[in-house]
Amino acid sequence: MQNLKTNIPFPLYYTAKRALLSVGCILLVAIGSYAQQAPKVSSTLDTTTIKIGEQINFTVIVETDTISNVVFPDGQTFSPLETVEAFATDTTRKEDRMTLQKRYALTQFDSGLFKLPAQRIEIDGQGYFTDSTQVRVADVVVDTLAQKMYDIKPLMEVEKSHTDFWKWLLLVVVILGIIGGLVYWFFIRKKPLTEEEKEALLPPYDRALLELKKLENSRYLIQDEYKEYYSELTNIVRSYLEEDAHVTALESTTDELITKLEMLKDAGELKLDNDTLNQFRRILQTADLVKFAKSKPETSVAEQDRKAIEEIVIKTHDALPEPTEEELLEQAEYQEELERKRQKKRIAIAGYSAIALLLLTLGASFAYFGFTNVKDTVLGHPTKKLLEGEWVASTYGYPPVSLESPEILRRQETEITPDMKASVQELQIFMYRDPDALFTVGTTSTVLVGEEEPNFEASIEAFIKNLEDKGAKNIITKQEEFTTLTGVKGIKVYGSGKFPVSEEKDLVQGEYSIILFGGKGFQQQVILTWLEDDAYAQQIVDRILSTLEVKTEI
Repeated sequence: MQNLKTNIPFPLYYTAKRALLSVGCILLVAIGSYAQQAPKVSSTLDTTTIKIGEQINFTVIVETDTISNVVFPDGQTFSPLETVEAFATDTTRKEDRMTLQKRYALTQFDSGLFKLPAQRIEIDGQGYFTDSTQVRVADVVVDTLAQKMYDIKPLMEVEKSHTDFWKWLLLVVVILGIIGGLVYWFFIRKKPLTEEEKEALLPPYDRALLELKKLENSRYLIQDEYKEYYSELTNIVRSYLEEDAHVTALESTTDELITKLEMLKDAGELKLDNDTLNQFRRILQTADLVKFAKSKPETSVAEQDRKAIEEIVIKTHDALPEPTEEELLEQAEYQEELERKRQKKRIAIAGYSAIALLLLTLGASFAYFGFTNVKDTVLGHPTKKLLEGEWVASTYGYPPVSLESPEILRRQETEITPDMKASVQELQIFMYRDPDALFTVGTTSTVLVGEEEPNFEASIEAFIKNLEDKGAKNIITKQEEFTTLTGVKGIKVYGSGKFPVSEEKDLVQGEYSIILFGGKGFQQQVILTWLEDDAYAQQIVDRILSTLEVKTEI
């Protein structure tokens, strides 16, 4: 510094010194300002010791700028503690700073020492963490002198609820009613007759006169269509003679038809005079000329021919003998037979339509859901019903085994044999079994005498021997480590073999799995068996294992 004073002029030296002091002050102010604006995160817990089911209040306090974006934790981020309620954020502002307080109500329903994990609070995209805390959950002390202890009550038989049965029944009735209504409306119902059908049901004589009347009002002659006019005219009279006089008129030539009428006249079956027959012959010949020789008579002649044919029909009708009672009866029977045939035809069409609809529905179901799925649904596959039914989540025995299953597991009556008393203090077994489907799910909780470690190898050997004693053969065994979702490790022994099924002499190919857990003084087992080719049972097993949890501290 002495050298600096010697070499630098006195005024310039003090000017530089003041400049350096100013820069230093500015840096100190900036650092202080930054320190004031940095967010602060803290947390408080109203207590660290609670009883089972009690609540604790965990509060997160954030001090930051009023323009900051703060995101508090949401959901089950406090595990193993459970979130009961997240309260609204309380905000306090002072100048350009604000204080946020977020309170959570937490609880736990198991006893023990639990760690409340550090919680991440996001401020303007940057994470800040609270301190982790230990929370002790104590058992509720029960005065066994004032309050007697009772054993667990046995399971009660409850009839399966049929509250939704009427809905399915109503749906089936509605669908069947709609199908029946459609079949009746389109196939069985006597539909209103059309004009053509009504004319077809008229007697031949009335129908011939009606058709001649329509021909009179037609536009054939106006449009110079004589060929169509005479063709329809002769068809009307020929059809009438064939139906009423029983003469094969439609396929006969003019001369053949006249000859047949003359023969009927001579035999006394048709009382027509010669003038009528001659007039009929002339009209038929005129029609032949019009149709084949392109002859064109006068319009008045064509109209007169229609009137003459009408007279011939009337005279022929009058000349025919009255039908006998036998003929009338035969005609009535014939009409009844025709009606029966029509009814059978309608019923057959309705039946075929119902079968076609059923086949179409089955085909669409097979295409969409698959043949096996539809077959098992219609016929009622036992494990498919279990898989798609209402599942039960429960905890069994002590030490507890928690899992979800398609049916509740029932407590099995067990006795500790004299050989077991040396090592087993308490044994609890819960099980569900469907022998027809070889489906079994069971849990075993064992409390050992003293603090000895469980002998897993002996348990596995006992399980395999039990299968063999029941008739199982060709048992294949594999082993691997099993870990629950919460990280509890155990041993999984699995494999296949041939097992006996109730009321069947032959053994069936099945699979089994046994999962073992344990620690000092206790052991837990989960046992599963099922048919090898049963895809539904395999899905049930996978779901059970995915929900399996055990408590390894007693």
